[in-house]
Amino acid sequence: MSLTAILSEIDGGDDNGVEKLLQKYNIENSHTFAFDHKEEDARIKLCQGLLTVLRRSDHPLCQSTCLETLRILSRDKRVLGPVATKEGFLTLARLARIHVAGHDGELLEEAQSAEEERVVVEALKCLCNVVFNSVSAQQVGADVKLAEGLCARLHSVSSSHHQVGLFSLRLLFLLSALRTDVRGMLQKEAGAARLLTDILERTLDVCWVGPYEAAPPKPEALPISLENNELAMEALKALFNITMSDSSDEDNDHQLRLIAGIMRHLLMLKTHTEDKTEEAHSHTINLLSNLPVQCLDVLIDVPVQGGMETYGGKNMDVVQILLDFMEKRIDKVLPPLKDVKERPEIGCTVRNKLVRLMTHIDMAVKQGAAEFLFVLCKESVDNLLKYTGYGNAAGLLMARGLLAGGRGETQYSSDEDSDTEEYKSAKPFINPITGHIEHPMPNPMDEMTEEQKEYEAQKLVNMIDELSRKELIRPMGVRKDGTLAPLGEAIHGCSPPSSSDSE
Repeated sequence: MSLTAILSEIDGGDDNGVEKLLQKYNIENSHTFAFDHKEEDARIKLCQGLLTVLRRSDHPLCQSTCLETLRILSRDKRVLGPVATKEGFLTLARLARIHVAGHDGELLEEAQSAEEERVVVEALKCLCNVVFNSVSAQQVGADVKLAEGLCARLHSVSSSHHQVGLFSLRLLFLLSALRTDVRGMLQKEAGAARLLTDILERTLDVCWVGPYEAAPPKPEALPISLENNELAMEALKALFNITMSDSSDEDNDHQLRLIAGIMRHLLMLKTHTEDKTEEAHSHTINLLSNLPVQCLDVLIDVPVQGGMETYGGKNMDVVQILLDFMEKRIDKVLPPLKDVKERPEIGCTVRNKLVRLMTHIDMAVKQGAAEFLFVLCKESVDNLLKYTGYGNAAGLLMARGLLAGGRGETQYSSDEDSDTEEYKSAKPFINPITGHIEHPMPNPMDEMTEEQKEYEAQKLVNMIDELSRKELIRPMGVRKDGTLAPLGEAIHGCSPPSSSDSE
């Protein structure tokens, strides 16, 4: 379909003709849209022309067709200039029936027909694409307070308008994920946490039987419907963003405990498929990781029913679900060690992947992987070195002051001899630095004469001396407490002299 023909029809003001041409264009490009550089200017003009038609047309079919074309075009970041403006946003917000700052006209009432609802849904989809693909659009969305308008819209969306609610939540998720200022506004001013909690309560049919205790699902209860599961997932993702840096106070603690109670209820539910259930549990666990520890007691402080086991008088139902989820994802990170022929970072097991991450360039990734493995080793330096090798673990041990060995301050159960026979037999031959058995290498000094050995040794001494005098290297040792110190201090165990001592 020629873009020139469509642009000519738009300029001519024949909206019926525009609609027919766009329908053909949408069919041709809905699944195989190609970003041809030669047509970039024409697509920019088409975006502008579509906005013009949307402002002058009041025909739902024409509007939805134009919006569908605009949604296809919005996959290309380079042509979003006309849409990522205040004027473009106001046009889309009006068609999505969202009240935003700077909107002078009256918003239409709730969609009464399938054609009108399709316009609303297509406008929301366009806004999602534009916000996701354009930083300028994200700024405009913040300026016109689009997130606040979405919250007001979500208060009034009925369950009969599923897609309207779904894409409103998705747009709220994008805005809160991409703009920290929007996220802060939603936390403090818009009451978004309460709103999303209410949506989850309605969607999941939560019935409270205690302050933070939801009634357990009945054995004969049907799985969560596909539509309700979609809404719940979008609400969970948006709520995750909003609770990322939530401040803790009495009111917030109450709200966060409500969320924890709903998360417990959700973990006990099933969806129509195992994959969807795992997805729901994944989003639930992500959200639980944002909640402060003092709010998580509601997960286990509930009556035990049906003969389920307890631990210390606490209900372990949800804890078991969390453990099952983790085991499914990591499939035993540190099984008994048998194969020590390869370096710990080589291989495709979860342990191998985590050891590789211990030397990652990103400090947060590096530290997180090391801390996780250290905890799994009960914070025992010997166990950590067994699984990772000294070279991979040195960074963590130095940061923890454990270069001299030992274990962390946290109390764990007593160690038991879990070494396999294969590991015990291979242990004397394992290089502690690399963590694996190395094949013996030829000694380069075997073929040297005594004079050559003396020459190379003296040459090495001179190089070290020169680097030391230029302070390019500083010999270091390990104190008794496991921390690094200049070699003299480490040997004598003393601290550097104070200014008063040197006077």
